[in-house]
Amino acid sequence: MVTEADAVTAADAVVIGAGAFGVSTAFHLAKGGLKRVALVDRFAPGTQSSPRAAGLFKNIQGDPIRTRLAMLSIRKMLNFEAETGLPSLNVTRSGSLLIARTPEHAKFIVREFEHSREWGATLEMIDAAEARRLLPLLETNGVLAVCHIPGDVYIEEPVSLLNAYMEAGSKLGVTILPHTRVTGIAIKGGEVEAVITDRGRIETRTAVDAAGAWARAVGEAASVGVPVVPMRHQLYITQPLAGVDPLYPIVRFIDTASYMRPARGGLMLGGFELDPMALDPRTQPGDFSIDEVPLDRAVVDRHTAAIAKNVPVARGAAIQEHRGGLFTMTADGRFIVGPTPELRGFWLITGCNGSGFSFSPALGQMLAEWIIGGEPSIDLSSLAPARYATVPLAEEQLLSACVWQYGHYYDPVG
Repeated sequence: MVTEADAVTAADAVVIGAGAFGVSTAFHLAKGGLKRVALVDRFAPGTQSSPRAAGLFKNIQGDPIRTRLAMLSIRKMLNFEAETGLPSLNVTRSGSLLIARTPEHAKFIVREFEHSREWGATLEMIDAAEARRLLPLLETNGVLAVCHIPGDVYIEEPVSLLNAYMEAGSKLGVTILPHTRVTGIAIKGGEVEAVITDRGRIETRTAVDAAGAWARAVGEAASVGVPVVPMRHQLYITQPLAGVDPLYPIVRFIDTASYMRPARGGLMLGGFELDPMALDPRTQPGDFSIDEVPLDRAVVDRHTAAIAKNVPVARGAAIQEHRGGLFTMTADGRFIVGPTPELRGFWLITGCNGSGFSFSPALGQMLAEWIIGGEPSIDLSSLAPARYATVPLAEEQLLSACVWQYGHYYDPVG
């Protein structure tokens, strides 16, 4: 149910931003028992970076906490109907291949395999012949190491998850306020008193900044620092290609930070460049939206060229969609989730670092548990905003660190 903002004057919680983080948090707050949850977005809900995501879910992560969260997200996607009462999502159980083509990256894959197995993930090292059996499109010349993660999944159209969480939330009483700009946070005694919008004031003691690329602007409205840098990320989807099976595994070539999966009968391909474009909406005109993020076909063409010898079908394939969004990067490559030390009642869920869509089911649940019950069922202290309070970064330091994190997304050095 979508309601005009001027009909809402008070809420148990106001979630600002209706991307993947926001819609998941709003749903889980309502599922956790809050009767009056408002979900506010300056645009039409679910229309900015999140629907432009790749839709990939992976078990291999950089530490035990993120591994547990990743596995929880996948379980939630596979059990979406039982949790929400809505029809099951179109989740493809494709598995994935992590591929290395240099000795350094091969050692890295083995380390990732050993750590992830210790942390509970199910995976196996396989040889090139087995990788070719799982993905007949793959030419294995130069492939030195392959890790197979059978439990990885993807969602064909990411917008389907956003719409499903909004529908599930609405059934539980979440009020969705589209085209509603947050202009301020009223504070009294060091605590959130209300969220001020261009359509009126919403009295609340709990405000959640889930505003994606606009998270810093929302934080400034509350006099809270949000140390993230939005950076452009691009991918494309080819026209349908003969021989592409939707059950073929996701592939990640870590030496070039490129990924590929089946999509709409063709292939999706994207990746991370070493010199990403930082683009802060605060420096743009007030009506700036993700539709206006400039795209550069040369960037994705370089990723295509980097994998073409191993996936020759991708070379020269016609493109049906080229899209891009803004990742919110952090200096340490980890999410920022939890209460802010500066302001009681003001919570953050940001710093997607390229994985926000796939972590949103788990992180939305954890944040809701934290807000309602005082602590999450998975300890998120390592992701809490307080870790930046004692060592604030100057703007140039923050930008430099975030560029490094983006450019070294699949890097042994990282």
